[in-house]
Amino acid sequence: MINKVANSIAQALARVKDGDTVLIGGFGTAGIPNELIDGLIEHGARDLTVVNNNAGNGDAGLAALLNTRRVRKIICSFPRQADSHVFDALYRSKQIELELVPQGNLAERLRAAGAGIGAFFTPTGFGTQLALNPDGSAKETRVINGKSYVLEFPIHGDVALVKAESGDRWGNLTYRKAARNFGPVMAAAAKHTVATVHDIVELGVLDPEHVVTPGIFVSHIVQIERVSTKAGGFKAATPA
Repeated sequence: MINKVANSIAQALARVKDGDTVLIGGFGTAGIPNELIDGLIEHGARDLTVVNNNAGNGDAGLAALLNTRRVRKIICSFPRQADSHVFDALYRSKQIELELVPQGNLAERLRAAGAGIGAFFTPTGFGTQLALNPDGSAKETRVINGKSYVLEFPIHGDVALVKAESGDRWGNLTYRKAARNFGPVMAAAAKHTVATVHDIVELGVLDPEHVVTPGIFVSHIVQIERVSTKAGGFKAATPA
């Protein structure tokens, strides 16, 4: 019997290892899987490459992970915000690498990984420093129908951490509004996907037309409560 419900966050993250590329959902403060990030901190994996839309806010969540000095590199679109002081300090002191990727390219590179696309041409970034590889070499370019394009490659993840709304024991997921953001493409782009859900429902309750991430892309789900704790997160609940 297929049952992807994990008994704990620690169990769901047991496969994470040093050097992994970890895709973490979230857009600003919407849809961030804070409970899974806290679990990753407790796990202790090091030398990680993290992919996220930004580089953390304040001192919690992704910022707390960066503060452990266990992230070697971050790939994101918006590394600096008013409260991104943790990343800013690490970057200025050369304790973390940054690969800056335009937001549309970030989403498409993740989608390409899940779709099995080897590479794609995009006009975004052509003629700018974003058309350079991390080592400073120029990316391949091409003129197609009179327009200049840059070659971009997929971003594959070893692990994806996403925040969903509901799921069943097969791992089918639905999301709540803006919390959806990068979750679906990251789930498809990773070898191992862990999702938190507020509700675990019986098979057949989720309308197939409403399932956003099919269970084939999900390795484990962990149920969390909706009631906030004093720390501002959610307490892990006993899976249904």
